[in-house]
Amino acid sequence: MALQSVSPIPHLLHSSSSSPKPSILASSNNGRYFIDFVGLHCKSKRTRRKFTATSRTFSRFVSSSKVKAVLDLARNNSASEESDSRSDLRPKVANLDDILSERGACGVGFIANLENKESHGIIQDALTALGCMEHRGGCGADNDSGDGSGVMTSIPWDLFNSWANEQGIASFDKLHTAVGMIFLPKDDDLLKEAKRVIVNTFRQEGLEVLGWRPVPVNASIVGYYARETMPNIQQVFVKAVKEETVEDIERELYICRKLIERAASSETWGSELYFCSLSNQTIVYKGMLRSEALGLFYSDLQSDLYKSPFAIYHRRYSTNTSPRWPLAQPMRFLGHNGEINTIQGNLNWMQSRESSLKSSVWRGRENEIRPFGNPKASDSANLDSAAELLIRSGRTAEEALMILVPEAYKNHPTLMIKYPEVADFYDYYKGQMEAWDGPALLLFSDGKTVGACLDRNGLRPARYWRTSDNVVYVASEVGVLPMDESKVTMKGRLGPGMMIAVDLTSGQVYENTEVKKRVALSSPFGKWIKENLRSLKPVNFLSGTVMENDAILRHQQAFGYSSEDVQLVIETMASQGKEPTFCMGDDIPLAILSQKPHMLYDYFKQRFAQVTNPAIDPLREGLVMSLEINIGKRRNILEVGPENASQVILSSPVLNEGELESLLNDPSLKPQVLPTFFDIRKGVDGSLEKTLNKLCEAADEAVRNGSQLLVLSDRSDVLEATRPAVPILLAVGAVHQHLIQNGLRMSASIVADTAQCFSTHQFACLVGFGASAICPYLALETCRQWRLSNKTVNLMRNGKMPTVTIEQAQKNFCKAVKSGLLKILSKMGISLLSSYCGAQIFEIYGLGKEIVDLSFCGSVSKIGGLTFDELARETLSFWVKAFSEDTAKRLENFGFIQFRAGGEYHGNNPEMSKLLHKAVRQKSESAFSVYQQHLANRPVNVLRDLLEFKSDRAPIPVGKVEPAVSIVLRFCTGGMSLGAISRETHEAIAVAMNRLGGKSNSGEGGEDPIRWRPLTDVIDGYSPTLPHLKGLQNGDTATSAIKQVASGRFGVTPTFLANADQLEIKIAQGAKPGEGGQLPGKKVSAYIARLRNSKPGVPLISPPPHHDIYSIEDLAQLIFDLHQINPKAKVSVKLVAEAGIGTVASGVAKGNADVIQISGHDGGTGASPISSIKHAGGPWELGLTETHQTLIENGLRERVILRVDGGFKSGVDVLTAAAMGADEYGFGSVAMIATGCVMARICHTNNCPVGVASQREELRARFPGVPGDLVNFFLYVAEEVRGMLAQLGYEKLDDIIGRTDLLRPRDISLMKTQHLDLSYILSNVGLPKWSSTEIRNQDVHTNGPVLDDVLLADPEISDAIDNEKVIQKNVNIYNVDRAACGRIAGVIAKKYGDTGFAGQLNITFIGSAGQSFACFLTPGMNIRLIGESNDYVGKGIAGGELVVVPVDNTGFCPEDATIVGNTCLYGATGGQVFVRGKAGERFAVRNSLAEAVVEGTGDHCCEYMTGGCVVVLGKVGRNVAAGMTGGLAYILDEDNTLLPKVNKEIVKIQRVTATVGQMQLKNLIEAHVEKTGSSKGSAILKEWDTYLPLFWQLVPPSEEDTPEACADYEETGAGQVTLQSA
Repeated sequence: MALQSVSPIPHLLHSSSSSPKPSILASSNNGRYFIDFVGLHCKSKRTRRKFTATSRTFSRFVSSSKVKAVLDLARNNSASEESDSRSDLRPKVANLDDILSERGACGVGFIANLENKESHGIIQDALTALGCMEHRGGCGADNDSGDGSGVMTSIPWDLFNSWANEQGIASFDKLHTAVGMIFLPKDDDLLKEAKRVIVNTFRQEGLEVLGWRPVPVNASIVGYYARETMPNIQQVFVKAVKEETVEDIERELYICRKLIERAASSETWGSELYFCSLSNQTIVYKGMLRSEALGLFYSDLQSDLYKSPFAIYHRRYSTNTSPRWPLAQPMRFLGHNGEINTIQGNLNWMQSRESSLKSSVWRGRENEIRPFGNPKASDSANLDSAAELLIRSGRTAEEALMILVPEAYKNHPTLMIKYPEVADFYDYYKGQMEAWDGPALLLFSDGKTVGACLDRNGLRPARYWRTSDNVVYVASEVGVLPMDESKVTMKGRLGPGMMIAVDLTSGQVYENTEVKKRVALSSPFGKWIKENLRSLKPVNFLSGTVMENDAILRHQQAFGYSSEDVQLVIETMASQGKEPTFCMGDDIPLAILSQKPHMLYDYFKQRFAQVTNPAIDPLREGLVMSLEINIGKRRNILEVGPENASQVILSSPVLNEGELESLLNDPSLKPQVLPTFFDIRKGVDGSLEKTLNKLCEAADEAVRNGSQLLVLSDRSDVLEATRPAVPILLAVGAVHQHLIQNGLRMSASIVADTAQCFSTHQFACLVGFGASAICPYLALETCRQWRLSNKTVNLMRNGKMPTVTIEQAQKNFCKAVKSGLLKILSKMGISLLSSYCGAQIFEIYGLGKEIVDLSFCGSVSKIGGLTFDELARETLSFWVKAFSEDTAKRLENFGFIQFRAGGEYHGNNPEMSKLLHKAVRQKSESAFSVYQQHLANRPVNVLRDLLEFKSDRAPIPVGKVEPAVSIVLRFCTGGMSLGAISRETHEAIAVAMNRLGGKSNSGEGGEDPIRWRPLTDVIDGYSPTLPHLKGLQNGDTATSAIKQVASGRFGVTPTFLANADQLEIKIAQGAKPGEGGQLPGKKVSAYIARLRNSKPGVPLISPPPHHDIYSIEDLAQLIFDLHQINPKAKVSVKLVAEAGIGTVASGVAKGNADVIQISGHDGGTGASPISSIKHAGGPWELGLTETHQTLIENGLRERVILRVDGGFKSGVDVLTAAAMGADEYGFGSVAMIATGCVMARICHTNNCPVGVASQREELRARFPGVPGDLVNFFLYVAEEVRGMLAQLGYEKLDDIIGRTDLLRPRDISLMKTQHLDLSYILSNVGLPKWSSTEIRNQDVHTNGPVLDDVLLADPEISDAIDNEKVIQKNVNIYNVDRAACGRIAGVIAKKYGDTGFAGQLNITFIGSAGQSFACFLTPGMNIRLIGESNDYVGKGIAGGELVVVPVDNTGFCPEDATIVGNTCLYGATGGQVFVRGKAGERFAVRNSLAEAVVEGTGDHCCEYMTGGCVVVLGKVGRNVAAGMTGGLAYILDEDNTLLPKVNKEIVKIQRVTATVGQMQLKNLIEAHVEKTGSSKGSAILKEWDTYLPLFWQLVPPSEEDTPEACADYEETGAGQVTLQSA
C-alpha cells in the first residue's frame, strides 16, 4: 500500500467528511499506526551499549548550529510597514538571496491512536523516536544547539486545567477555548508591549483573554547559540464567544493571528514575536534543540497529565547559516522533510494571487489575512501557510495537499484506468495552482485527521506500521521504537505521490486511492474539464521558406546569430533531433568581460540542484516530468466552479507559426499583440528604459480590458535601422514583473513571438522569467532554409547525411528543444514546466541593479554590470550589421564555441599550449617565463583578472620563503576518468603527482589494482608492469591518491575504497553541474569494461547525482559509509559554484566531510551538451568566497579543507585562490596540456590526435607525455608562487590564506561597462582560528564509536580474519547502528583484496538495522538479519551472502510487508541477497554482478543494471529496467499487470523458455526458500509448472544470445550448467 506526498510546512488540517467504508488498513479489529520519515545523519558522540544489556538504552547524539539570527520569522505573514486595514500594499517579489539562506532537511514521523484514546504514552513514544533520529539532525559549531526539533499534539486539557485550578481560574470550556503557544521578546518592556498588542487584537475581535501561562522550561540544557536567541515562551488562553463550529473558531483565530502579525510588523520588536500555534485543536512545542533535549527543556512534556491521541514529531537539519527558533518544526499544520525547488516561483505566484482570492467564508475580510507568503521564511513555512490558507477557506487537509503537491498522474497505468476521477481532479487544478515541486515527505494534522504524503518522485523514505492495539506509526526509519513484532499487523512504505490518512474521530485509516477518490468525487471535475478546457490542436509546420535568403540573413544578423549558432546548434538539432555535444569546458570570458557583443541570455547561468535536493534523471525517470502548460486566466482558487477550467492547454511551450495563429484566433482569450521595438531617433540614451515602461503600461491596459493572452512580438515585415528590437527576455521579464506588482499576473498569460530564441538555454530563460510559450519564428525559418539549401540536398542525396523532410527538420528542432528543456528542469530537480514558469531558476553575471529591478526582480546579480543604456548599445551593435553596406554576405563566426583566429579569446588556446609544451619538455625557465608573460598579457578572461595584489610589507629574499616541495603538496589534478582519457595519460599524471607528493584523482571508473604497488622493475625508464609508459623511475607508483565515488559507482569495489588516501564524492561537475556523465560505447574497450564491471562496446551513462544523495542527510550517510569502510581516508565532496553554495557547504561540513572542493563553471569535460558547458554554474571566485565566509560565520571553517579548481594555469591563480580562502588547488585541463594535449577539442569522438583522450590503440601509441613534464610544470608554478610571496613580504602560504585585504581592483577599463562591483569578492568576515596547515593536517573525522569496532575487538572475529577461519556470531542491532559490517569488510578487503579471503564470518544480527546495513561486503562474509532494515541495504557489496528475514510469528504476512528500504544493492559488484519481504524504490540500481531474490519492489527496479540477476516474486512499481544494459531479471506476474510498468526503451520482455534460464530461476528460488523459509517461494516450487509460465524474463540486447536468454542456444554438456556467482 502506498501513501501520498505533501510539501513543506507542518501545520494542522481540517477534514470534516469521514468515510463509511472501512479501509483495508483498518480492517483488523484494532491497530496502532506509526509513520516516521527521517532526514539527516550527524556525528554522533555516543557510547555504545554492551551487548549484554537487556534494556534498550538509546544512544545520545549531539547536534547544533551556530546562530546569529533573531526571530525574524514572525514577519512571515505580516503585511508591510503600513498596518492600515486597506492593505492594497504593493506585493514584493521573492528574493533569491533570502530563499537561499534557508534550506533544511529532516527526520519526521507520527503516532496515532485509532480509537482517539488520549495517553501520555504517545508523547513518550514520540520523544523516544525523536531521539533515535538524532543522526538525521545537524550539529553546529558548539555541538549543543540543535537545528530544531518539536512535536505537535492535541491540546492537553488535563494539564492546563490543573494549572488553572492552581491559579484560581475556572476550568476551561474545551469547545470554545483556544491556546496560543507564543515566542515573545526577551526584554521585559517589549514583552509587555507585545502582550498588549495581542490582547487588544483579541478584544477587538470579540474574544475573551482568559489568562497567560509562562511555559515552564529548563534553560540550562540549551546550547550556547540557541540560548543567545531564546525567546520568552508563553501560552495565551482565549475564549471564542460568538463562534460555534470548530471551523469558525479556527478561522477567527487565523484572522486574529494575521492581524497581530500585521500590527507587530511595524514595531521594533516585530521580528521577535512568533505564534508556534494558535488553535482550539492542536498545540506545537518546538525549539532550537537537539532531539533528546526537547523533553527535558519543556517540562510539560514529562507530565503524566500531558495526554494526546496523536503526536507528529520532527527533527530538523538546517543547512542554513543560522537556524532560528521559529523555523523549527512542526509548523502549524505540517511537518516537512525535504526541499521545495520552485519556491521562488511559488512565492511570486502566491503573491500574484492575492488580489483574486475571495471566499464567502471570509465574509469580505480577505484583505486582513494577506500576505500569504514570506520570502524570509523557509520553504516549509511557506508551504505551510499556503496549506493553511486553503484549509481555513474550507478545504480538507488531504485536498489542500493534493492541490499543492500533486502526484505524477500522467501515464500512470493504474490511476488512469481505475481512478479516472482522480486524474480529472489533478487536471482541473493543474492550470490553477503550480505544483510546489521538490522532494518532500509531509505529515499533517488539523487535530481531527492525521496523515502523511510523499512527493511525486518518492525521494524521501517513509515507512509505516500498525499494531494490534490500534495504533498507527509512520516514520522516516524503522526501528525508532522498541516494538513487540508479534503485535504488528501491517508494515508498509509510502511510494511516490502516495498518501495515508487517519480519521481520529471515526478511527478509520484511509490509504492512498481511497483518500484521493473521496476528494476527487467532491465536485464534477471531469465534466467541467470536458466542457471548458480546450487543447491546442497541433498545426503542420510550413513547407517552404517565408522570406528570401538575403532577408533571412539580415534578420539573423540583426538578432545576433553567429555562424556557429546556425551550423553547430540549429542545424544539428534539425538534422538529428538532439542537442549538439561538445567537450573541453567553457574557456571564453564571461559575457560582461568579453569584447564581443553577446545576446542578453548569455548573462544568465542556470541554477542546479546539489546536495540539499537531488537532480532528476530526465533520461530514465522522465515519467514524473511534463512540459504541459495552461494558457489563459487563472481564477480564484478558493472557489470551485466550472469557469476555473476555462483555459487552453499546450503540450509544450514550443509553438510553430500555425499554432500561434490559432491562439491569436481564440475569441475567449481576447489576445493582444504588443510589438517590442525601441526608437533611437532621438538618441540611444534613455530610449530602452522608456520603451519598457510604455510596454508595461500597454500590457497593464490590455489585461484590465479583459485580454487573457499577451503576445510580445519582435516580428515585422521590414526591419528599420532606427527601431531595433528590445531583447525579448528583457521585455518578457519586465511585463511579468509589472503585472505581478499590480496584482494582474493571474489574469493573463505571456507568449513570446520572437526571432531571438533558438537554443534550449534561451527557451529556458524565457519560461523561467514568465513566458508560457514561445514561437521561435526565425529559428524555424533557418531550419527550412538549411533543408532547402543545395549543400544539404546534395549531402542527403549522396548518403552523407540521413534524409529528413522539411517538416521533419522543424519537428526535430522542436524535439531537441523539448528534451533540452526537460534536461534543464531536471538539473534543478523540477519535474513540471508549469512550476518552472516564473520560478527564476537563474543567476545573473553582469547586469546592473536597474535592469535587474525592472525585469528580473529577486534574482541574484552579485557583481552588478550593465545599465540600460549600455545594454541598448550592445543590442544595437548586432542590429546595425543588418543595415551596413559592407556587411559580409554570410554570418560572422564569433568563435564562442570553437577557437578561431580573430574570434573570441579562449583561455586554452594553441599558442598557450605550444609555449607550455616548450617550457616543460625543455625544462627551461626562460620558456616558462614566456608562458607566464603570455598569460599576463591576455585580455580580461575571468573575474580574477580584474584583481591585483597589494602588500602591507616590504619584499623579502626568495630564500626565506617556504620551499617549492612544500607548496606542491597542496596541488591536485582534476577528476578525469580512465575511459574519458587514455590509460597512458591517466597513469602519467598519477605517477607525476605521486613523485611530488600532490594528489591525482581517479575520476569515476575504478582503478586497476596493478597500479597500487610501487615499481621495482624499471630499466631505462621502462617497466614491464606498465609497459606503455616511458620516463619511469624505480619507486614510482601509478595509484591515484584521491579515488572518486560518483553516481555511476563504476569500479567502486571494497578494495578500491580500502586502498584510497582520500575518497571524493562527486556531486557535480563544473562543465555540466546537475547532470550525469556519458562514456560513448566506442570508448568502452575490453580493459575499461573490466574495470567498470560492464560490457565492452555498450555506452555507459552515469545518472545525475541522485540515488543515494537525495538530500543533505543522505550525503551525510554516504560520508559515514566511506569513513566506515576506510577510517584512514579523508572524504571530500565536490561541489560547483552557484549562488547559495555557502549554505550547501555548511550542511556538508556538518555532515562530517573532511574536504570540500569548489569547482568553477569553466572545468573541462570529455563530452557534454553545449548548453550545459556554456550556461550552468558560476565562477569559482564567487563560489569560493561565499563558501569560505559562510563556513567562518558558522564556526565550521576549521572542520574542512577547502580545495578549488577551474581554469587554473599559473602561480597567480594559486595565490589569488589562497587569498580568497582556499587551502588546496586543483589543475585539470592544464595538466593534460602539460602531458601532451593539443586542445583539438574532439575528446567526445575518440579520435584524439595525440592519444590523450582516445581508447584507440594506434592513437594511444602517439602519446608524447612523460611524468617528468608534469613534475616540471608544477615545480615552476610553485616557484612562481614563491616569487610572488617574496614580493609581498610573506614567508609562507599559510600567512596569506583568506587575506582578501591583500587584493584590490585593477585599474583596467572594460569595453562594455565600468559598473562592475567586486566588493563581494573583496569582503572579509575574519580568519579561521587555525592556520591552513593545521586544518590540512588534522586527523580524519571519525564516525564515533560504532558497532563494527566492538565486533572487530572480539578476539574470535579478529582471529578468524587474520587466520581465515570460520566462525558464528549473534549480535543485537538498532536503527542507530548505521553501515554495520562496512568496517569489517574494509579490514578484509585491505588485507585480502576483493576475492582472496578464504575464511567465513557467519554473523546474525537481530533487530532493526540502521541505514546502509551490510554495505561493501566481501566474499566470505555471510550476514543474516532477523528483523528489518532501512535504506541502502547491501550498498556496493562485492561478494558474500546477505539474508534478511522477519522475526518468527509476526502478526503480518511477511511477503506483503516492506522489510528493507529504498536503493538496495546500489552499485553491487558481486554476492547474493535473499530478502523475505518487499523492498522500496530503485532496487538493485546500477547492480553489476550481484544475484538477488526479493518478494516485491517499488518503482524503478533494476535501473541502470549492467550485470547480475534479480528475481522478484511479487509486485513491482513503475518504470522497471530503465537504462538496464546488462544482467537479467525474472519477475512473477500473477495478475498480468507487469507489461505497462516496464520501460521498453532497452530491454525486451519474454517468457522463460531457455532451459538454462529456467534452471537459473529455479535454483535461485530454491536457495531463497532454503535461506529464508519463504512461504511464497515454497508455494511456487510446489506448483512449478503452474508458476513458471507466469514469470517474465527481461533481457537487454547484450544478453540476448546468452544460454539463459536464448532458447535455441547450443547445449554443450547441459549437465554442467552452473550458476554464475561471484
